[in-house]
Amino acid sequence: METTAGSGRAHGIFIWNELNSRDVPAAKAFYAATMGWTFEPMPMQGGPDYWIIRQGEARIGGIFPLEGPEFEGIPEHWLPYIGVDDVDARCERALAAGGRLLRPPFDVAGVGRIAIVCDSQGAVAGWMTPIM
Repeated sequence: METTAGSGRAHGIFIWNELNSRDVPAAKAFYAATMGWTFEPMPMQGGPDYWIIRQGEARIGGIFPLEGPEFEGIPEHWLPYIGVDDVDARCERALAAGGRLLRPPFDVAGVGRIAIVCDSQGAVAGWMTPIM
């Protein structure tokens, strides 16, 4: 894993994949049957559980439930996450380079600091400075 010098954090590489689903039980059943994945609930404050995807003992991704009016009109999709050394500073650079923030940086307890970024061409990814 490539890291930022001295930080121990991944920078500039894909570190997580998240399925955004309107029917989490159906998604879990599909991927359990086809990939052999198992799932571990992770409570989200004020909302439904987030589901950690496991392949054996490895945590390989997550399932985020698209529940609530703020997700109306958003199709189900996979969302990749890129590890960055400083999500706030990198978001400033993204804005200067013609990108947009779909969700400005926010903290997820025990996980890290995340932003949802739309690049200058319209492609979307999560950027995350993970807690290590």
